[in-house]
Amino acid sequence: MSTQTTRPDQMTPDELARATAAAMYENDACSRALGLEILEVRPGYARLRMAVRDDFLNGHQICHGGLIFTLADSTFAFACNTYNINTVAAGCSIEYLRPVYGADVLSAEAVEQTLSGRTGIYDIRVTNRAGETVAMFRGKSAQTKGNLIPPGD
Repeated sequence: MSTQTTRPDQMTPDELARATAAAMYENDACSRALGLEILEVRPGYARLRMAVRDDFLNGHQICHGGLIFTLADSTFAFACNTYNINTVAAGCSIEYLRPVYGADVLSAEAVEQTLSGRTGIYDIRVTNRAGETVAMFRGKSAQTKGNLIPPGD
């Protein structure tokens, strides 16, 4: 149950971004199960972190690409939903640039490149603990109907 008392139309853009992230995270069983942490959210921007657990490693003893993708995709989702308009992925791609090993910590930073009409483009950089870029992800978003936080009465 939400403890929300301020209506979305009475929030600053930063407050709205944080409130939408909290609402999404509460309903995002996958991100919670993987231990993703929201570090920062503001309009069109999100930064998340994920510790690379032993059960994230593939047969080569490096982090499974699907889990790196999931971190980037979740970061993308938190960034493109900061305006309190339900927004989903319309397409995305990822480039893996270096291997990630167990016990590392990954950070993903999503930056809105453009938002035109109902479509947005976001670039997500995934870095390891040393600050090296391990993957680059680009997502195209599409706004749908509804809001994460109801408008209130």
